[in-house]
Amino acid sequence: MAIQVGDKAPDFELKDNHGRSVKLSDFRGSKNVVLLFYPFAFTGVCTGELCEVRDNLPKFSDRDTQVLAVSNDSIHTLRVFAEQEGLDYPLLSDFWPHGEVSRAYEVFAEDKGCAVRGTFVIDKEGVVRWTVVNALPDARDLGEYVSALDAL
Repeated sequence: MAIQVGDKAPDFELKDNHGRSVKLSDFRGSKNVVLLFYPFAFTGVCTGELCEVRDNLPKFSDRDTQVLAVSNDSIHTLRVFAEQEGLDYPLLSDFWPHGEVSRAYEVFAEDKGCAVRGTFVIDKEGVVRWTVVNALPDARDLGEYVSALDAL
């Protein structure tokens, strides 16, 4: 079972698609965070979901929210993926130690070697306020986590 509503979100530090370190705790006190785990770059459902986020970034920035997308791909793969798809929010690499953050959020599929589609809305105090975990083939509804932000 994944992290639950009301839990303190596990802190982490990962490299983004430009090689910069990003810590969840860096946003504490200043921004809400929508943390999206997705299986792999360049796959159909993942590309569709992340492009939908790209096309709706004002819905997050207008709600004082940072989107962080996490996969088990390398930073090099994520860099090319972001450039190809025009993704201008951080894509974080949970590549090594492989799946460490995905495991901390209990969304790592051991049999597949990747994260499932876990979404966590984390408030400015670092507390999980909404979450959903979908199976690998099941796309998420962006409207659901925007509604969750509105409820903060």
